[in-house]
Amino acid sequence: MLRGMYTAAAGMIAQQRVHDTATTNIANLNTAGYKATNALNRSFPEMLLSLSGKNDLPVKQIGRISTGVLAEESIALQIQGDLNKTDSPSDFALVSEIPVPGVVFDASGKSVAEDGTVTYRPQAYFTVLNEDGEVRYTRGGEFSLTDDGALVTSSGSPVLGANNQPIVFPRGTSLESLKLDGNYRFLDAAGGDTGQSLLITRIDRVNDLVREGDGKFRLNGEGGTAAVAPGEGVEVRQGYTERSNVDPSQTMLNIMGAMRAYEANQKVIQFYDKSLEKAANEIGRV
Repeated sequence: MLRGMYTAAAGMIAQQRVHDTATTNIANLNTAGYKATNALNRSFPEMLLSLSGKNDLPVKQIGRISTGVLAEESIALQIQGDLNKTDSPSDFALVSEIPVPGVVFDASGKSVAEDGTVTYRPQAYFTVLNEDGEVRYTRGGEFSLTDDGALVTSSGSPVLGANNQPIVFPRGTSLESLKLDGNYRFLDAAGGDTGQSLLITRIDRVNDLVREGDGKFRLNGEGGTAAVAPGEGVEVRQGYTERSNVDPSQTMLNIMGAMRAYEANQKVIQFYDKSLEKAANEIGRV
């Protein structure tokens, strides 16, 4: 009986995690460059039910039973979001359509071969530094210039250039006087090269990206990254931002489904609670 109560309690915890993940997605519906997160659940190790053998007969297998569910992890959906035209020279959006020879991707950025091999579409990211000076990746392109001329994100993270150093313009420079060309280079008002260009990083193993907050991701592991050269299926558009790729309709369905599953597990616990009360107060007196 207690096993059933623990199983229902595990289900409530897992559905709470699903609900929290979905509400976070809704809260970031209008956050530029935000990537929707999906909560993945898996069952606890299954138990094999069997009937003990008698009279030297072999053990007979009855079947398997799951002992609960676990909210294992949350994975960000790393696919292209729609573009929003702002006409602001400080806004930048990535259009990432990196091809892989011989591979056709579906709308979710995934391709499954006949032998079951799964390939995910590589994605491109702006390259920034966190507060500890470590390299991070983001699709949020709402940039600005500090008083010292440093190009930073909306959260204040320095944006890296092609030389792997933070991009810094002379004091007094404004983004209104700069224009980004097709080679990711910043040009001045006269069309001259400023000597600064964006570092766009290609990441092949997008599922190894771990969210750190403020729209930044770190790559869990080594390798799988390379600087993107112009003409490799990546375009940077100035005057645009990338919308969140959250699907509001599906997210609301996830929220309602999690609430109903939570209530169902709650009723199971209430049932077990009444059964235990009856066993202790009534059957125990017999």
